[in-house]
Amino acid sequence: MTFSSLKNHLLIAMPALHDGVFDRTVIVVCEHNAEGAMGVVINRLVDINMSDALRAVDIQPSEEMIHRPVYWGGPIQPQHGFILHSPRGEWLSSLEVNDDLALTSSPDILQAIAQHEEPQRYLLALGYAGWGAQQLEAELQDNAWLH
Repeated sequence: MTFSSLKNHLLIAMPALHDGVFDRTVIVVCEHNAEGAMGVVINRLVDINMSDALRAVDIQPSEEMIHRPVYWGGPIQPQHGFILHSPRGEWLSSLEVNDDLALTSSPDILQAIAQHEEPQRYLLALGYAGWGAQQLEAELQDNAWLH
């Protein structure tokens, strides 16, 4: 069986996925190789806003940040923020998803967002979803995900 990466694909939870954690989720796959996969849930909000998140890491937000939502990115490292953004840019700790999309976890991007610099399009997610080697492939065979 040949390996086909799902990096830069969307995963949509199917009704067959009854684990409770990922019910009705949509995930952007940010990395997928023979060692496993990782992605970010992009359709489940948490009960804090961008202003709250920035203050939690000692960054002063602007007033309109109170209207920007924060997402639940997945069950792994839920205390850690991950910014899915475009354009890709040059940040201290980024994972390239495609030519115009990256996932960044370094605080320099949060400071830039607070100052209304790049990136203009972004989503802050707390945590991420991860799969071990062949785990995602097995879930796809079990019809847990549509991609």
